[in-house]
Amino acid sequence: MTFLLWGGESAPEINRAIGSFVAANIPGCERGWENFTSLGLIDADRLAAGVVFHNYNPEAGVIELSAASISRRWLTRPMLKGMFGYPFDQLSCQMVVLRVSERNAVMIEIAERFGFTAHRIPRLRGRDEAEILFTLTDDEWRAHPVNRR
Repeated sequence: MTFLLWGGESAPEINRAIGSFVAANIPGCERGWENFTSLGLIDADRLAAGVVFHNYNPEAGVIELSAASISRRWLTRPMLKGMFGYPFDQLSCQMVVLRVSERNAVMIEIAERFGFTAHRIPRLRGRDEAEILFTLTDDEWRAHPVNRR
């Protein structure tokens, strides 16, 4: 059975567990986050994927998300609805930001498939590693084919 699990102020233990899972599965992210809300995907009674929403700037309408998974089938319709519905529908954000190592080919492919725009910053992850800042506006998300089904 697969279902979503939300963390946050009302569920701090769940929030910490999902945040720890995501941080542990992103190289260089071991410190995690201080203030965040999380969304987890439970599959076969285990946490298979998680999304952490952090660095929220309500004045600008921008939030950052970090995601990790141990399952190739984590981008289910309910997960996508939660992952983008939370920032765009509940928080009324106008943009989400995703930071990805230039070495993470799988996450780069996922971001490109969902319409994110890439901005490569050399050395942002150290002398020998660039980081790609991916941005996705609410208009770009709403126009994406996945929302027309």
